[in-house]
Amino acid sequence: MKPTQEGYVPSHENFAVEFLPGEFSSYLKTNKAFKAGEVLAYLEGLTKGPRAYTSVQCGPGVNDHVELNSDLVYVNHSCSPTIAFDMSSSDSSKWHVRALEDLEAGAAITFFYPSSEWDMDQAFDCQCGSPNCYGRIQGAAYLSKEDLQKQKWINPWIWRLVEQREDSKKASTSCLSCGHGTSALDASSVCGCKKTIST
Repeated sequence: MKPTQEGYVPSHENFAVEFLPGEFSSYLKTNKAFKAGEVLAYLEGLTKGPRAYTSVQCGPGVNDHVELNSDLVYVNHSCSPTIAFDMSSSDSSKWHVRALEDLEAGAAITFFYPSSEWDMDQAFDCQCGSPNCYGRIQGAAYLSKEDLQKQKWINPWIWRLVEQREDSKKASTSCLSCGHGTSALDASSVCGCKKTIST
């Protein structure tokens, strides 16, 4: 459930929603300073649900999504994020939000959506203003491995899915004779190499 301005009561003591006009203008800000690496909050009160613009992916499967049911749903995207949703533990009670840099009191809290989202329910054109802004944000599936490696935090299932994608690309573009080249994967696939036949 997404908190609304009417009758708003903060769900966490360390941050609060700054409500602004416009559908996606409101944001979450800190009420105190945090050091890089410090835990802002543990993820509690989560419920499983379908992929949605308010959900966060928590594993590699299409049904691995949770609703935050708290102010954390107002953490907006940035290509230069200030926090990470760390859901790397097999113990969900250890899932948490962690500062990626020093945060002053009143700072906006942002995270890199593709750090947890493989293929987002609702893509959008990013307006974060970061010098390394990726523009269209659709999920990690649409970013290169090199782009993802520039980030301070990516959840482990995203890396597993990236590796699967890279392996699939390699398998479907390798010459059957030499293992190189860019031909399709079928019985006649060769890249122009001369196959050596031993007699």
